[in-house]
Amino acid sequence: MAKFKIIISDPETGKSRSIELEGERAVPLIGRKIGDVLDGAIVGLAGHRILITGGTDSSGFPMRPDIHGGVKTKILVSRGVGYKPKEKGKRIRKTVRGNTITEDTVQINMKIIKKPSEKEKQKKTR
Repeated sequence: MAKFKIIISDPETGKSRSIELEGERAVPLIGRKIGDVLDGAIVGLAGHRILITGGTDSSGFPMRPDIHGGVKTKILVSRGVGYKPKEKGKRIRKTVRGNTITEDTVQINMKIIKKPSEKEKQKKTR
């Protein structure tokens, strides 16, 4: 069964928090891609909208948004996710994961893009 460590960051406050999902709660995330917007109820944040921004697999290989599928592959990179060159124009071959969440994914990074308004919060408390 799938087990994910979800890191949710809040750009407004600059804080992050970690949530662990496993079993039936983790199943809705399988097959989702980087850039997908989800309802926050999946991770326990009802009323929020969250964006998948990345993740890593069990070996620590990062997910790249430009590699399609859930495959692990070696690509020639000059910058971006997985490589920060020290010299201008330097390229290197790196192993990375695709942009789709699979059972091999261990960590998923997300950020909050919409919080519930005050009216929505008041309706829920009544």
